[in-house]
Amino acid sequence: MKKLFFIFVAAMAFVFSACEESVEVDVYNPATDGIVGEWQSSGSNVAVLLKTYFKVDSIYAKFNENNTYLVESFASGTKTTYTGVYTQTKPATGTIWNIKLEQSSPTAVTSEGIFEITQDASVKTKYTLKYEVVQTTPSIGATAPTATAGFGSSSGGTLGTMNVQTFVNIVK
Repeated sequence: MKKLFFIFVAAMAFVFSACEESVEVDVYNPATDGIVGEWQSSGSNVAVLLKTYFKVDSIYAKFNENNTYLVESFASGTKTTYTGVYTQTKPATGTIWNIKLEQSSPTAVTSEGIFEITQDASVKTKYTLKYEVVQTTPSIGATAPTATAGFGSSSGGTLGTMNVQTFVNIVK
């Protein structure tokens, strides 16, 4: 009887373990995922141009896998929400990606630029996003930075690093 009981318990353990769902854990990989994820910028990480001229003190950005985005910018206690779709282009060489954003709200504009993601050496789940974009349509007279020219190349370099933003990924 004891043998029969142990055989029954072993068989039930096998049945229940076979029915368990496997849980996949998504691991972020900047080389393949690019900008996908949630990002935060505040304090000294906010681009000088945004702080000085638009009084921006922090920005939250969420770039979804389906190529939609939501950005919340906070300036003097007021939140502005931007939404739209984006296209990111992986570099053939190097680590700087190209990005094009087609904003639909609050107004329709197109912005283009570059970004690069680096991993924190001490905290393997922490990434930093270096980001530089300019509005290209409707034209405001600015030219987009290029991966070849690097960061600070907005408008042929006239803006320098004033338009370079730094974000830190939000780990949940």
